[in-house]
Amino acid sequence: MQLNPLTSEEKRVIEGRGTEAPFSGEYEKFFNEGVYVCRRCNAPLYRSEDKFDARCGWPSFDDALPGAVSSIPDADGRRTEIQCARCDAHLGHVFNGEQFTPKDTRYCVNSLSMRFIPSDEIHSTRSVAYFGGGCFWCTEAVFRMFRGVLSVTPGYAGGNAEHPTYESVSGGTTGHAEVVQVEFDPFRISYEFLLQVFFVSHDPTLKNCQGADVGTQYRSVILYGDDMQKEIAEKVIENLEHLRVFSGPIVTELKPLETFYPAETYHQEYFRRNASAPYCQAVINPKLSKMRKHFATYMRKGE
Repeated sequence: MQLNPLTSEEKRVIEGRGTEAPFSGEYEKFFNEGVYVCRRCNAPLYRSEDKFDARCGWPSFDDALPGAVSSIPDADGRRTEIQCARCDAHLGHVFNGEQFTPKDTRYCVNSLSMRFIPSDEIHSTRSVAYFGGGCFWCTEAVFRMFRGVLSVTPGYAGGNAEHPTYESVSGGTTGHAEVVQVEFDPFRISYEFLLQVFFVSHDPTLKNCQGADVGTQYRSVILYGDDMQKEIAEKVIENLEHLRVFSGPIVTELKPLETFYPAETYHQEYFRRNASAPYCQAVINPKLSKMRKHFATYMRKGE
């Protein structure tokens, strides 16, 4: 992962877990419209609409971009440190229960840990991710639920056969898996968060199957588009294994994307068009209910 060079003072805060003096940071009394990104790796962290004046001496936000910030209890157990989820840069601390805003959360962040990008410099941005977690009817329906996701396209990838069809992939001879192409706005939702959704939405300890769907085409797979996505996915898997989130080892395949083949038209938006079908009622609906409970605050309106 390519990191930006830092000044000695930035290193003291970002790498040394230091704190800048109160009321000294360039963003403490700063309320322009835009996005704040990590000064070390450029990952989007906070939106200007979530910033408020807590009169504490440091920039304060009552929300972060989904999946962009990780929280770690301090060694003394008194406070909770916040870090950039992508590069582990120290940002500051998070506090709850102070009742400054209806969200009742305060991310207290060092200005030195961030860089501001004004709204007029944020042009239309799209990033793309590829996931396979069983039947792509289910996976598509899951990712469509989230704010910041621009489009979801079911298709085939991960194998060698050119121009595969549903019938050939189902025959198990192409090497392809049923996957989805997820287009998303990285200034509204992070790749790290999409990985969280992916791992919650299916069982990554099952090899070549999900529920009653059996075969290599239903394997758990992440197809990365660049080295950064690869590093992020490796880090997420390592953390899940370390925390023993699942009862068995994660068997998710991690490989570079070569070619994505969109699936036939009748597979697109299958759940939306066939919500009353038995498979949708018995398999997809319970999965979506699980996601609503787990990620309620990140759903689109109406989900």
